[in-house]
Amino acid sequence: MSEFILSVKNIMKRFPWGEGYLEVLKGASLEIESGKLTILSGPSGSGKSTLLYIIGGLERAESGEVTFQGELLNSYNDNKLDDYRNRRIGFVFQMHYLLPDFTALENVTMPALIGGESYAAARDRALSLLSDLSLLERRDHYPNQLSGGEQQRVAIARALVNSPQLILADEPTGDLDRENAGLLLKLFRKLVDHTGVSILVATHDAELAGKGDIAYNLYDGRIICSKGLAHD
Repeated sequence: MSEFILSVKNIMKRFPWGEGYLEVLKGASLEIESGKLTILSGPSGSGKSTLLYIIGGLERAESGEVTFQGELLNSYNDNKLDDYRNRRIGFVFQMHYLLPDFTALENVTMPALIGGESYAAARDRALSLLSDLSLLERRDHYPNQLSGGEQQRVAIARALVNSPQLILADEPTGDLDRENAGLLLKLFRKLVDHTGVSILVATHDAELAGKGDIAYNLYDGRIICSKGLAHD
């Protein structure tokens, strides 16, 4: 029997638009299995990012439920939501959002320091992650000294530094060429297989939809299909 780390049920979300509202999510539902790579595909504007932001506690839904490891996010106060975002969820965005005046090592260390880790422990964890991602020799480089693929790997290390149970990746390959996009997906696959972390990747790239264990498709604010995928 599969264990689900996260369940999303009937999520509705709208935003002010002119004199009315734009409905972005219209009852979206999905489940994320523990230790699986899940792909959420759909065209631009279909609501993928909004759904990830709601799952990650960056947005609140109009209605519906998000349950993480048996706990309703709807019931979290602001402090508990902050802790959820910092310790239990890791974010990877299309734009890496690395701090330009900090080195790769400093960027990765930062969330651990914010989470209350000692500098020594945070630095050791960051160095270990950079080594795992073949970036140790680039640890003292600034973001503008790194390639696009390297910047995204630093962003992944930053997302992993607090040992989250779930990583949310919003169009992480959008600014990468095909080769680096493929390498990034292989890295996600390795992380899932070797660490047991769960990863949800949102993408408009239909080719990438076949790279996960489970694929969902979001269209016009609703999940219209899902399937398990076989791997060699």
